[in-house]
Order: sequence, then structure tokens, then C-alpha cells
Amino acid sequence: MEKKTYNKLVRDKIIEIIESKGQKAEYRFLNDEEYLKELHKKLFEEANEFVEEDDKEELADLLEVIYAIANVKKIDLAEVEKIRLQKRTKRGGFEKKIYLESVEEN
Repeated sequence: MEKKTYNKLVRDKIIEIIESKGQKAEYRFLNDEEYLKELHKKLFEEANEFVEEDDKEELADLLEVIYAIANVKKIDLAEVEKIRLQKRTKRGGFEKKIYLESVEEN
């Protein structure tokens, strides 16, 4: 039988899914410091997958990681949304597709 190594944070039900298929998974539970570090790695992993696949499933995965990070850091996402809207009002969004090439400084 072949053994495949992952060494990465996975969703909560993945072990259950693997074992329901008759496979054996080796896993452990992370401490808080390891968990946050792995969430940060997962954030980039999911962002890259979204960019590569341009799929709403990957965008949903990215949001799931953001929610997990916010939970760990005790960040209120309603407050984050309020800040996002304030910044949007003050500085705009990204709808106009503006690409800044240079600025001539005095």
C-alpha cells in the first residue's frame, strides 16, 4: 500500500472522510501557535489555487481560512466589513481597473 505525505492543515471532517474509505490517516492536533502558522500558509495556498483555477469553490475555501484566522485572533468580521466600507468610501474600490504606472515626485 502506498503512503502519501501531506503535512498540512486540513478541514475538520477530512480524517473522518479518509477513514470512511477504509484508509488510515496519521494526524495530530496543533497547538495555538502551530495552528496560526498553518492558517497563514493555508491562506496563501488557497489564494494561489483561486488564482490558478478561477473557481468560486476556491474563493469559498479562501474565505473559510479568513474566517478561521479572524476567529483565532478574535477579530470581529462585522468590524472588518465596516473598515472595508470606510476605506472604500475614502479611497475607492477596484472597479475602475486603474493600473498606476508611475508618479513624478517633486
